[in-house]
Amino acid sequence: MLKGRAHVYGDNLNTDLIIAGKYTKTLNMRDLAQHCLEDIDRDFITRVRPGDVIAGGENFGCGSSREQAPLALKHAGICAVLAKSCSRLFFRNAINLGFPVVICDTGNIKNGDLIEISPSAGLVIVNGIMKLSYQGLPEIMQKILTKGGLVAYMQEYGDFL
Repeated sequence: MLKGRAHVYGDNLNTDLIIAGKYTKTLNMRDLAQHCLEDIDRDFITRVRPGDVIAGGENFGCGSSREQAPLALKHAGICAVLAKSCSRLFFRNAINLGFPVVICDTGNIKNGDLIEISPSAGLVIVNGIMKLSYQGLPEIMQKILTKGGLVAYMQEYGDFL
């Protein structure tokens, strides 16, 4: 069960807005996280708490295929992204990095709503009341997420997928 407060953003939140290209040259994840979403929400990094959730609209994570976008969110404390739809590249990068992305109807989620995500049930609960179902991930993707990403999965299981 994942549980945190919602930070809501609209449609077409691209990877350059998640983390500007000028910050992608570092391997220091703490430094990367400090600049997460700063071009559209200067106060995000001071408000976010470990376990919080991003609720996006359509076409979340569009733009470049940089892995730093899901990494910046993850290291800022975000435990998952909920979105109406998502760039396939962002989605795949996120899964490979052990960062859940849930495709569901986010239209009624507001800033500060309490979000609970039950991956095993394929269910998102908003403020203990509103229930949003979503299609679960294929078993292999669930295993990759459980292990913390593709590298950890491959270290344990080798090249057999």
